[in-house]
Amino acid sequence: MRPPLLNPLFAPITSLAGVGPKQDRLFRYLLDRDETPRLVDLLLHLPASVIDRRARPKIRDAVPGTVVTLEVTVDRHRPAPPGRSRAPHLVYASDDTGSVILTYFRAQPGYIEKLLPVGETRFVSGTAQTFDGMLQIVHPDRVVDAEAFAKLPSIDPVYPLTEGLAIGSVRRAMTQALQKLPNLPEWISPEVLRRCSFPSVAEALNRVHNPVELTDILPDGPFWSRLAFDELLAGQLALALVRAQLRRPAGVRNAGDGHLRRKIIDALPYALTVSQQDAAKAIASDLSQPVRMLRLLQGDVGSGKTVVALLAAAAAAEAGKQSALMAPTEILARQHIKTIAPLAERAGMRVAILTGREKGKERRDILARLANGEIDLLVGTHALIQDDVEFKALALAIVDEQHRFGVRERLTLTNKGEDVDVLVLSATPIPRTLVLTYFGDMDVSELREKPAGRQAIDTRAVPDSRLGEIIEAVGRALQAGKLVYWICPLVEESETVSHLTNAEQRFETLRKRFGERVGLVHGRMKGSEKDRVMASFAAGEIQVLVATTVVEVGVDVPAATIMVIENAERFGLSQLHQLRGRIGRGAEASTCLLLYHEPLGEIASARLHVIRETTDGFRIAEEDLRLRGEGDILGIRQSGLPGYRIARSEVHGQLIAQARDEALRIMKDNPKLQGEHGEALRCLLYLYERDEAIPLIGAG
Repeated sequence: MRPPLLNPLFAPITSLAGVGPKQDRLFRYLLDRDETPRLVDLLLHLPASVIDRRARPKIRDAVPGTVVTLEVTVDRHRPAPPGRSRAPHLVYASDDTGSVILTYFRAQPGYIEKLLPVGETRFVSGTAQTFDGMLQIVHPDRVVDAEAFAKLPSIDPVYPLTEGLAIGSVRRAMTQALQKLPNLPEWISPEVLRRCSFPSVAEALNRVHNPVELTDILPDGPFWSRLAFDELLAGQLALALVRAQLRRPAGVRNAGDGHLRRKIIDALPYALTVSQQDAAKAIASDLSQPVRMLRLLQGDVGSGKTVVALLAAAAAAEAGKQSALMAPTEILARQHIKTIAPLAERAGMRVAILTGREKGKERRDILARLANGEIDLLVGTHALIQDDVEFKALALAIVDEQHRFGVRERLTLTNKGEDVDVLVLSATPIPRTLVLTYFGDMDVSELREKPAGRQAIDTRAVPDSRLGEIIEAVGRALQAGKLVYWICPLVEESETVSHLTNAEQRFETLRKRFGERVGLVHGRMKGSEKDRVMASFAAGEIQVLVATTVVEVGVDVPAATIMVIENAERFGLSQLHQLRGRIGRGAEASTCLLLYHEPLGEIASARLHVIRETTDGFRIAEEDLRLRGEGDILGIRQSGLPGYRIARSEVHGQLIAQARDEALRIMKDNPKLQGEHGEALRCLLYLYERDEAIPLIGAG
């Protein structure tokens, strides 16, 4: 149960004055929440930069592209002409060195004229730009007279925003949220506080959101670093609690004599790569040790993780034990069974699948066979962890794409057997620096080679102004019998992001041009409908599949040789790599077209350069990590460490190890989180939403 002390921070953001339904929608988008964000979500949304009002350049010295504060005299207004609502309202202003235009779109002339009276002096803040050789500021964020200017903070935070949400709205909400901050207990030990010179959590939050010095908002400064350490400590403490549960000594071990594994290897149409052989050997060794296995198997798209996972399940089956493979989506679960079933059948292994789709008699039959020990490997989704799913002798839990599951889900699965070994699969290569953070002290196996027969993929970046040419080229490809993926960033039209293509709109456009040969699949469709469309595409009945990133994992259509990704500049590198990995699976050469919207930012341009240059997932992961310092996909923060909002690997790398050491010390000295300090640590886990680990306290 959440400590009552924290309740004010978990109040909805709509409880703040001035935050109504429209702003709620925008804040959900900004803070990446499906439901109304809480005050804690807002407080952990840290500034990206500051406006320094202490330096007030003259107009001639203002640098375009920077935020400036100017003291100007208002000369004249030029409202939008009648009937031209899209034309801007222009305000001409000047000082003794030059002129500036203040530009307002969709303005109410009366309001602007009152805000900026002709002949009066005003202090104006905003981003300086040049337009037709003139300096301009579009929608200044502050316009005040001398009296009000004297009361303004000399340094103002600037937050990452989303379209439609003004900086002033965020600042006002943040001020109110800070006022509701309770008196939080100190969860960091005195030694660490002293060694790292950390301020209190209240001081850190106040100084980051109300900076006194320009350096107060720097990620490597004491205030941001304190919050990053808190977040890392919460993550490491949750991992430590899980490890205490999973690393317990095991009884009877789960590796057989190898006869099933040899049959599977003999049935493969290709030879195992060296890294597949090494990984299978390491897993077999783990299964025979007196402690439970906790291993991460990471490999690039198409590197053959599923086969290694099957060999692990075969080792358990040789010992008369059962395995479970839990995937995050039904599509991915069915893809696994498609790969596994023919090989398992040749070896005499019994496999089945259980998802939300298996119902009634079919489901009852599967559950009965499972409980009787007549299924060696059960593949499925969250359906595997339902209460009525009982294994006779579960010995191995294989979790695919672990980051999509919570602690509770993974543990519920392992609790369905005695001393269950854990193998985690990840199709997203994770840089070494992050493995420690994200997977704790797991042993790691990497699959670096591609299986034989993989084709090179020709990757090109094309501006979306050439969309018509691309559609014509797709038409020629369809006539030649090719299959095409067409990826869009959104499912449907968005009120907040106007220039992004949505799948429904693109489907309609392509349907008009190519008729019944075009299909649509996205995450909001029912599983059965998604599978029907995917099956039609795999069979070649549909030649163009318009989709969202729902196809990022698991869909294997070897005949598909072309992929078009719209608004490619809005995707992270790893995501682009995952999507591209859906093609190049057959014998034919493949092409990936990255459509981008101009102008391209520096980071987006660097991303597209990297993805064109290499297909090495491990290099891409490293570059992704380097580039995503301030990256952002559709308003969703992608900076720093996966699963973390504040901590950044490139800045807080040394804090990761310190947080881990501190978590291990806590587990040694106070594993049940008792006493005053234990209560403070429970507050920390709830604050950073790692409370799933709290039921595990003392379990190991």
